[in-house]
Amino acid sequence: MHKLRQFHVLTKPRVIQLIVFCALIGMVLAVPGVPAWWQVQTLLWACLGIYLVAGAAAAFNCMVEKGLDARMKRTAWRPTAAGELGDAQALWFSAILCGAGMWVLHLFVNALTMWLTLATFVGYAVVYTVVLKPLTPQNIVIGGASGAMPPVLGWAAMTGQVGTEALILFLIIFLWTPPHFWALALYRVDDYRKSGLPMLPVTHGHDFTCVQIFLYTLALFASTLLPFIYGMSSWLYLATALLLGLRFCWYGWRLMRAYSDGFSREMFRFSIVYLSGLFAALLLDHYLFQAPGLMVIR
Repeated sequence: MHKLRQFHVLTKPRVIQLIVFCALIGMVLAVPGVPAWWQVQTLLWACLGIYLVAGAAAAFNCMVEKGLDARMKRTAWRPTAAGELGDAQALWFSAILCGAGMWVLHLFVNALTMWLTLATFVGYAVVYTVVLKPLTPQNIVIGGASGAMPPVLGWAAMTGQVGTEALILFLIIFLWTPPHFWALALYRVDDYRKSGLPMLPVTHGHDFTCVQIFLYTLALFASTLLPFIYGMSSWLYLATALLLGLRFCWYGWRLMRAYSDGFSREMFRFSIVYLSGLFAALLLDHYLFQAPGLMVIR
């Protein structure tokens, strides 16, 4: 059981929960009305496949970065960094999860979702982890494209194509990633400095990073209005996006004006609540205002 828990930790469960949740939102929004039973089955298989491949990418990331993780207090407890699991074990575990996820998606969902999920795996595990992260302080910006893919995968799973709506959801997560991650990097800057990674607070300092965070919160705020403008959502989502967005922008402004590690940590935690609340509002709005065949509130 202890060994099983170690392998489970490699998958970064909390991160994967958010990934699958965002993919699920893409699936639900792609289906007008209440899903039929066959659509529910597709949805469940797609969640399982995406979960497995995302876990494989996380395990591969832990294997590649075990030396970096061992030098950072935040990640030194991971099984690969602590020496509890070897490279071969992590690699085989990643390969098995990835293969199983690809098989599930190909057999029970569709080929487009399978290939997009595989591309996401390569983008995160290879392009971001191996190439971008140690190379440029803009690593999280460019690599954020992989992290923004879940709703696109979900949309493709239910429709067999990538629609404009899915790309809007992709844009929201893409712009959310830098302020979310840089808020963490700010109060963990000593860890990143020890690791040797060229994270933005290390290479450009706190002040420059805080300005970038604030600018991204403004761009993110604008992007979160697109679902309402495009007709994907109604007033419930818009009100939620305005309230959460203004709060997130306030965090960015406050961080830029008077930085503190405690406030940076608070902003990082709120960023998770922000994205979860935003997508939950999309889901609720879809069924209350958008979905035909239900008791629609107008």
